[in-house]
Amino acid sequence: MDELCVTAVPGDGADPGGMFAQAMEAVRAEGACIVSQDVFGVPAAHEAGMRDLAGACGRIDWPVSWVGTGAAAGTIAGTQLHAVSGAAVKRIAREGRIAASVYENESCRFCRLAGIRGDVSLSPAAQARETFERIEALLDEAGMDFSHVVRTWMYLDDILSWYEDFNQVRTSFFTERDVFRGVVPASTGVGGSNPAGAAVVANAVAVEPKADRVRISSVASPLQCPATAYDSSFSRAVEIDAPGCRRLLISGTASIDSDGRSAHDGDVGKQVELTMNVVRAILESRRMDWRDVTRAVAYLKHGSDAIRLPALPVITVENDICRDDLLFEIEVDAVGIPAENE
Repeated sequence: MDELCVTAVPGDGADPGGMFAQAMEAVRAEGACIVSQDVFGVPAAHEAGMRDLAGACGRIDWPVSWVGTGAAAGTIAGTQLHAVSGAAVKRIAREGRIAASVYENESCRFCRLAGIRGDVSLSPAAQARETFERIEALLDEAGMDFSHVVRTWMYLDDILSWYEDFNQVRTSFFTERDVFRGVVPASTGVGGSNPAGAAVVANAVAVEPKADRVRISSVASPLQCPATAYDSSFSRAVEIDAPGCRRLLISGTASIDSDGRSAHDGDVGKQVELTMNVVRAILESRRMDWRDVTRAVAYLKHGSDAIRLPALPVITVENDICRDDLLFEIEVDAVGIPAENE
């Protein structure tokens, strides 16, 4: 099985349809099948965005997550696609849409879920609980369970008003499912609206080893304390070490010091510098560097802030971070040589 990670952003003044077409061209050139897609922007103009996507890609038979940003309605910041070739892909549908893709290679089974949400008539906390339960139900249909989840993304509408409540729901669910006895998933929790008007929309990746040589483990941050030290239930990073490929999934990372406190209040430049140093230290701890990054998303509280990043396959979006004094966050995926080959 070959995997393809595509990051596409619109050129200046370019229409979203052209961006989607370029991304799809890259997938078709590799003879690959899309297993999940994220689109950053346009929930207020979702129907138009769907028309642009369908016009470029044809029938959409894969999970798609639409994440609202602070940009003007109708604006798309970019899209990211994950695709595979050389493997059969099973789709799982819920409520009239494809919600998950299941596929496998010689060493692992994978399930990628996108755009999962609860009943919008419920309170935000109740929606969060139902979102986790719906992820669990989809995994059950895939023949997996929540212990196989290695990565989540939680996009919370109006995040600053209820992030503490969300954390309590997540910790309670993880406790009930014995998640803390195994590998706690890496995660991103940022602000983001959605077309349904839900309080939270989630994406997730689950991995089930098929071979004894596969090792899945949490990775500590050399420069930060564990997130669980300040009651946030996620790992700084998770590594999947399998024959042929070692994957590192780094959680959404912000300007938080070794004691769990926000650092450099009001100074976006210093917050970016600290954050990138933290991410680089995690990469280096696993014998990787920026050249190994396959996908990244950078979140800015204020879209007008000017920042400089290494040359990465990255989309930069305007979204609230989980603390009001945090101005920047970045998440990173990287791929390296398996430990047995080093």
